[in-house]
Amino acid sequence: MTPAAPPDLPIQPASFVGRRSELAAVRALLDAERLVTLTGTGGVGKTRLAAQIAAAEVARRPDGVWWVELAAVSDQARLAELVAARLGVLVEPVQGPVPSMTAQLRGRRALICLDNCEHIIDGAAELTSALLSSCPEVSVLITSREPLAVPGEVVWRVPPLAPDEALRLFVERGRQVRQLFGLDQAGEAAARVLCSRLDGIPLAIELAAAWLGSLTPQQIEHGLDDRFGLLVRSPRGVAARQQTLAASIAWSHDLLDEPDRAVFRRLAVFPAGFDLDAVRTVCTGGVVARGDILGSIGRLVDKSLIVAEPRGSASRYLLLETIREYATDRLREAGESDLIRDQHLGHFLAFAAGGPERTADLDGWRARLEGEYDNLRAALEWGLAAADPGRGRRLAAELSWLWHLHQHGHEGIAFLRRALDRAPTDRSRLQARLLSGLALVADTTSPLDLEYDVALQALELATAHGDESLRSQCLTLAAVGRFYTDFGAAWDLTVEAIRSAEIAGDQLFRHAQLALQGMIRQMQDRHDEARPLLETALDGLRHRHRGIASTALAYLSSGALASGRLAEARRLAEQSLELAEPLGDYLRVGMARSALAAAHTASGDVNAALEAMRPLLLLMENAEAAAFVPGMGSALAHVRMASGDLEGALRWFEHDVRQTEHVAPTYLAAQAHAGYAEALRLAGRFDDARDELDRAAAIAGKLGMPRVLADVLQQQAHLIGDPGLHHEALTIRVAHGLRTFWVDSLDAIAARLAQPNAVRTLAASTTARAAMGYPRRVAERSEYDELVARLRHTLGDEFATAWAAGAELSLDDAVAYVRRSRGARDRPAAGWDSLTPTELSVARLAAAGLNNPQIGARLFMSRGTVKTHLSHVYAKLGVANRTELAALATSPSAGVSSSVQSTVQSTVQSTGLHRDATRGR
Repeated sequence: MTPAAPPDLPIQPASFVGRRSELAAVRALLDAERLVTLTGTGGVGKTRLAAQIAAAEVARRPDGVWWVELAAVSDQARLAELVAARLGVLVEPVQGPVPSMTAQLRGRRALICLDNCEHIIDGAAELTSALLSSCPEVSVLITSREPLAVPGEVVWRVPPLAPDEALRLFVERGRQVRQLFGLDQAGEAAARVLCSRLDGIPLAIELAAAWLGSLTPQQIEHGLDDRFGLLVRSPRGVAARQQTLAASIAWSHDLLDEPDRAVFRRLAVFPAGFDLDAVRTVCTGGVVARGDILGSIGRLVDKSLIVAEPRGSASRYLLLETIREYATDRLREAGESDLIRDQHLGHFLAFAAGGPERTADLDGWRARLEGEYDNLRAALEWGLAAADPGRGRRLAAELSWLWHLHQHGHEGIAFLRRALDRAPTDRSRLQARLLSGLALVADTTSPLDLEYDVALQALELATAHGDESLRSQCLTLAAVGRFYTDFGAAWDLTVEAIRSAEIAGDQLFRHAQLALQGMIRQMQDRHDEARPLLETALDGLRHRHRGIASTALAYLSSGALASGRLAEARRLAEQSLELAEPLGDYLRVGMARSALAAAHTASGDVNAALEAMRPLLLLMENAEAAAFVPGMGSALAHVRMASGDLEGALRWFEHDVRQTEHVAPTYLAAQAHAGYAEALRLAGRFDDARDELDRAAAIAGKLGMPRVLADVLQQQAHLIGDPGLHHEALTIRVAHGLRTFWVDSLDAIAARLAQPNAVRTLAASTTARAAMGYPRRVAERSEYDELVARLRHTLGDEFATAWAAGAELSLDDAVAYVRRSRGARDRPAAGWDSLTPTELSVARLAAAGLNNPQIGARLFMSRGTVKTHLSHVYAKLGVANRTELAALATSPSAGVSSSVQSTVQSTVQSTGLHRDATRGR
């Protein structure tokens, strides 16, 4: 959220006249009170006065002045969403916009102006109450025909213009029509009577003054006199000033030619603003020819019945709320409501289709549709409620991309379900598009619950219709759905999707699949393969799909972090956030911020990591549930753990563990269980830590995630004190280029080496950490300091010599040195202690009942390599097969060291195969 500037306030087409005392009075109220409601009849000038006050308050509100126009909002539920979007706050989808806003505005000194609240008074009251109770530095300025009736509200009724101010307004608006307009004595007398008859209502006076191009003040006064005679027959209970305004609008309307009256009433179908192209399509017909539209719009602007706002190279138009209400009544009286709403639906259906623009510039298409969202939503409601919902269903299919790209995801899912329910047995291509659209929106809203299954339903129909482009989209979404639980299956789907995309010439989905392939390879820690895939995808996605491009950058950042390039990881994460931020998409922004926090955390800058996550923390810290963002909870947990906040780390790891419990095991669960286990170990909850490590190992082994498996082995080694497991973790990290974490293994192994070797290893690790910018965390630093102090005390002068020798080693040389030291140590020729770390791992898994392919998948080696290691194990242990190996591993008299037996038995029990493995004893 960034501070607002005066240009964000409503554009005023004409000068502000008078109201000096009112301005001073209301600003004084805002100094003393936090909620001021400007009330009064329509047209009395509430909006103009509020806008003038807002502009004057900018300098005094360091965190912004925000203006939100609510006239087009018909749904109470959407009010908070619109305000959140206008304020630029990030909306957490599960909590919704109100808690999201209050979380992010707490402590900010800002003014929020809500204009035209009377038709959604309950929603405005609820939102305002939440802001006042949760955000003590936020003030709210309301315009409404009636008060909100909430505690703390100060109601200030906007008076009509004083006689002299009313006359001045009439003259100034007259000069907009006739540059040299002035009043003689008779004209001034008529004008004063006219302004008095209009009760000093600014809008009524402006409507009258708009006719000064063709009428004199005397003629206008006389015409209004005739019109006001009709008020005798007005319904009882209508306020006098409301009757005055209605009469002035009616008088101005009746002076129009019939084509202009027809255009005017048809404009009522636009709930918000509109452009000239929309008017030409929607309002043409009958007495209105397409070529007459521009002239009609110009005349209606001249008569102040519509407002023109410059927007870049073109103008946008709108009806003030009071005038739109009048136009709506005239449209209904003319019997044209259904016809014009149909034409409105047709125009915005064509508008949403986008054609080549959506393919070439998805971000530009999204921004264009966001600007018409109120019109699109109104058209969709009309279309889905129609007896023949075909066009409404088509519009829902077109809007799926918009819902996918921005923060309307949950509303989009509801609309798409309604569209599908209108024809539940349909097998058409449109049904396939709606199903694919539902999967598309689920991709950024609720992927674990919905995406894969719906994508497969869509794929079946797309295949039946032979639509390769749609097949590519369906396969892409199915691949994303499978990505969470099965990398191999996801990869196969991407290959098929790329084939369909190439046949269809669909570059967006071709590059999206390359990005997903890069993500798969990265999760498998095949970083040399992942990087070119992600970079190629990124080149094709920057202007086609900012969201996927942002995600690709986040994955590139993660790969750089794991590979020892921490400065590059920060730079890539910053680029990811730069791409994601303008989208306001909680998923993309959350992933980018998580990547940036991870890079800062690894670099030791915990404050920067916390700052990166602050917007998310504000939304989530007090939330019982939170929306799905892959790995965000674990990212927050690692930040907390790095800062020494172990309780905070445990809470956020638990969040990520719980979030994936209801679905098949995912890569996210593997990461969360592993991180949770480390936090539990540091908290002294060793049994719980072992359980979490077993879960992480099972999922990581199934999916093929070397980094997680190495982390598991390292934590298991800490729990049971087995240095062999540290060596296994290092072997995996070296084999898969996880260079950053080599130093973690070096530190762990150093603590168990002979003293001079330990010093050299620690020195090499410390030097490598400094070169990479990867310092030790708080928990690791105290252990390191104690170990170094003990070694310095024991070795005396020899410590400095050993340290200097170690500091000269490169990281590669240090790792080779440690691994050679491990290999060269004296081992017996037979028995458990004769096994190498890798042989021990193979034996451990074989004893637990895993077959060769399963062991290979767990340890990332071929079946042949597993077979070779097993033959060595059998020979050293004197057994002939797996049954004898399992029996030996669990026998208390087998001569197994306690640490080895503990490791083997833990694995046997964690796989659930203990009874099968030992049945042959």
